[in-house]
Amino acid sequence: MGAETGREAAVVWDESFLSYDLGGDHPLNPVRLDLTVRLASALGVLDGVDLIAPLPATDAEIERVHEPSYLSAVQAAPLAGWDVGHGLGTADNPVFDRMHEASALVVGGSLAAARKIASGAAKRAVSIAGGLHHAMRDHAAGFCVYNDCSVAISWLLDNGFDRIAYIDSDVHHGDGVQDAFYDDPRVLTVSLHQNPLSLWPGTGRPSELGGKGAEGTAVNVALPPGTRDPDWLRAFHAVVPSLLKAFHPQLLVTQCGVDTHHEDPLADLALTVDGHREIYRTFRSLAEEITGGRWLALGGGGYELLRVVPRSWTHLLATVLDRDVDPDTRLPADWIAHASGRAPDWPLPSTMSDGADVAFEPWGGDAHSPLDAAVRDTRRAVFPLHGLDPDDPRD
Repeated sequence: MGAETGREAAVVWDESFLSYDLGGDHPLNPVRLDLTVRLASALGVLDGVDLIAPLPATDAEIERVHEPSYLSAVQAAPLAGWDVGHGLGTADNPVFDRMHEASALVVGGSLAAARKIASGAAKRAVSIAGGLHHAMRDHAAGFCVYNDCSVAISWLLDNGFDRIAYIDSDVHHGDGVQDAFYDDPRVLTVSLHQNPLSLWPGTGRPSELGGKGAEGTAVNVALPPGTRDPDWLRAFHAVVPSLLKAFHPQLLVTQCGVDTHHEDPLADLALTVDGHREIYRTFRSLAEEITGGRWLALGGGGYELLRVVPRSWTHLLATVLDRDVDPDTRLPADWIAHASGRAPDWPLPSTMSDGADVAFEPWGGDAHSPLDAAVRDTRRAVFPLHGLDPDDPRD
């Protein structure tokens, strides 16, 4: 970490985050967080870092983006029987003991990270337990009870920031955050996700642009199934940097879901751990170039619990801390032994890399492939609203 005052990076973590446990064989298993922190620690990424233990968010803080009646439903749900409504008690969002408390803690973690940046104590902060981007104002959705991303952004808007850019690299559309700020011209929401015609939640089309007075502040890139690292990065660089420079945000908030990986069981993009590492390095570079280095990084989806999430988010932690891990680094034997104990018949990788080449050709203005057509569609929908030429690759 840098020694310059105000440039330290903050990491929010406490084992109490593991209480956000949807139970049974639910895909969002908190073991992914435990294994990530164990791997980052074993590789020395967290050496000397004072981990910040969060406090649960208060009801008033959560009510920045959620209805009081919804909080009441969440608080009552564990004792309320089967028909609790508000998207609770479904296969995606089962009711679990102390659900409100566990969910409030996730929100508190993202708020703790936001406060570190707002106070000037850190330029960057990360909470891998956060990123629950699907929760809506009055209901749970997509494994998400409370929307910590939106609460943190709302708090930041009241604590020194007037323009915030949110970038969502999860395989699923960042619908809850887009919905929370759809009419707010102070927040640019950008989501790159698998085409909604082929994946839940079915939203995130280029035509979703923001509400009246905020046109152009919702940006959606709908990627074809099978998109690999080079094409994902090609699409990102064809759309995002130009919009960020036109929008002039003071802070970058990123949701860093890793369910874009080709081994993820819930979706159909084809990225690698190497691609994820490059995405995080790109976020860091854009923050340094555009927002004075201010970057709040949150977790998100990711359901290959042993082979993918721990490596990808260890790269995220390392990138935030300027302790980049060489992709050829071998996984520590003690970590492999521990992870193997969780799933003895599941083969584990040997290094921090999938051996992928992430080099890409910049978009050139054509639309000969489905990926380039997606880029064109987004640029033509959004770029004119920011004074940019959608058909000129220099913009």
